[in-house]
Amino acid sequence: LTVNCLDRHVEKSPNRVALIWERDEPGTAVHVTYRELLDLTCRLANTLKKYGIQKGDKVAIYMSVSPLSVAAMLACARIGAVHTVVFAGFSAESLAGRIMDSGCKAVITYNQGVRGGRIIELKTTVDEAVKNCPSIKHVFVAQRTDNKVQMGDRDIPLEEEMAKAASVCAPESMDSEDMLFMLYTSGSTGKPKGIVHTQAGYLLYAAVTHKYVFDYQQGDVFGCVADIGWITGHSYVVYGPLCNGATSVLFESTPVYPDPGRYWEVVQRLKINQFYGAPTAIRLLLNYGEEWVKKYDRSSLKTLGSVGEPINNEAWQWFYHVVGEGRCTLVDTWWQTETGGICIAPRPSEEKAEIVPAMAMRPFFGIVPVLMDENGKVIEGNDVSGALCIAQPWPGMARTIYGDHQRFVDAYFKAYPGYYFTGDGAYRTKKGYYQITGRMDDVINISGHRLGTAEIEDAMADHPEVPETAVIGYPHKIKGEGAFAFIVLKEQTAHIDRVKEELKTIVASKIAKYAVPDHILVVKRLPKTRSGKIMRRLLRKVVTEQSSNMGDVTTLDDPSVVKEILDAYQKYKEKNSS
Repeated sequence: LTVNCLDRHVEKSPNRVALIWERDEPGTAVHVTYRELLDLTCRLANTLKKYGIQKGDKVAIYMSVSPLSVAAMLACARIGAVHTVVFAGFSAESLAGRIMDSGCKAVITYNQGVRGGRIIELKTTVDEAVKNCPSIKHVFVAQRTDNKVQMGDRDIPLEEEMAKAASVCAPESMDSEDMLFMLYTSGSTGKPKGIVHTQAGYLLYAAVTHKYVFDYQQGDVFGCVADIGWITGHSYVVYGPLCNGATSVLFESTPVYPDPGRYWEVVQRLKINQFYGAPTAIRLLLNYGEEWVKKYDRSSLKTLGSVGEPINNEAWQWFYHVVGEGRCTLVDTWWQTETGGICIAPRPSEEKAEIVPAMAMRPFFGIVPVLMDENGKVIEGNDVSGALCIAQPWPGMARTIYGDHQRFVDAYFKAYPGYYFTGDGAYRTKKGYYQITGRMDDVINISGHRLGTAEIEDAMADHPEVPETAVIGYPHKIKGEGAFAFIVLKEQTAHIDRVKEELKTIVASKIAKYAVPDHILVVKRLPKTRSGKIMRRLLRKVVTEQSSNMGDVTTLDDPSVVKEILDAYQKYKEKNSS
């Protein structure tokens, strides 16, 4: 696999630029050639081997986006170790959970991270995480800043070791179905699941989708601004572009640092040809106005892409007309951690085929989408809605959930036997195009990050004063969806505001800051069926103010709970607006 991503390009054109690292500090891009990336990768691979990492071992990577973090992924692949990258915004507890579930032997991290001008304490978080992880033998620590951090017995200074290592490392021979990496993603139950991707099919699918969806041509500069902690970063920052011998941008900063022109200043300075980002960032920037975009020359742009959640029409129009000046192809791409790569997108297609705003539209080669009704029957014809399934396997699909194949079968193949169930609903237009309408389970999408509401509920349930919680998603202007929490307090609880603050802290430390609910509403009780199941759809109706059509409430244990919650919500709203 790394031979396809590195060696074959080094043979033909060693000085071609593989990575352009747009560091957090504005205007300080670092260019890394294919030869240099191979050298980094081999030295890192030899260092891992020196410390006992072997084929099949699991390695956690807790690093911000950089050439070294890409080399860490590739070094694991080179020696046949399995990497699991954990987004550097996750808490120590989230990191520990992933390390324990996958049985990692080592962690690769930085002393600190830098993002938006702020220092992020990565090593400290790792130290806290590995306290409870007996499987960890070594922590490899690279330097992103000049600040000293505590180094203990199992900590190894990475760059010092790499400097001593040989720059040649023969690639391990791997089977096409050997594991390449695991990536944890949220499901509708509380525990994140380790999605497994393998060697050949995954790389093929990432490379082919990268080439054809974005019309990538040799010599283009491909700018995907995703973090490597997400599947988008795996497939369209690292594996797809490198397999295609592309030049890939690594974006370490944020869209608004040092100001809301950052993306477009980078486009101008690095002459980016394809720009792939998230609707949540576009919605954020749209609020700052057009002048931040128009300040910079975007004439290098040919293709724009959107990923992570369905893009709304307003954001699509702004992205297309303001950023792309109405002359760039805009591809709204639908896919998942589980699919490995893009499955539905407006391109590839016939030359100049129409693109409907805010719609993923066309299935990629080999993808056979079907819509199913609630009885598990295929819905024929057009102008119809249903559960989005895929009828045939494709190279990039996940192979299992690590350590829990039954959960894999239950989650994706049980609801509609013979089909892969995506968890999303979709509408097929009169012309036969696909529009994704959103999740069909208790999973929400905050700023493009998938999060099971059960995870937030589980975290809040740890508070001694909070016996019951229910979390739902609600529409949010910037983030797409936000979390809204309903909580029941113990009778004698006096300090409600203190409890709310404590709950926010718990969620941030158990999951991550982005998971913290925007609203927490105290209610006397939650709406439950006689069997004790919380009816979250009623809570959704309250928050989206559709209380006039609550639907069938006869299954509720006590229907009067609805008025109780509505009254509490109205009071909360009035208090907030005052």
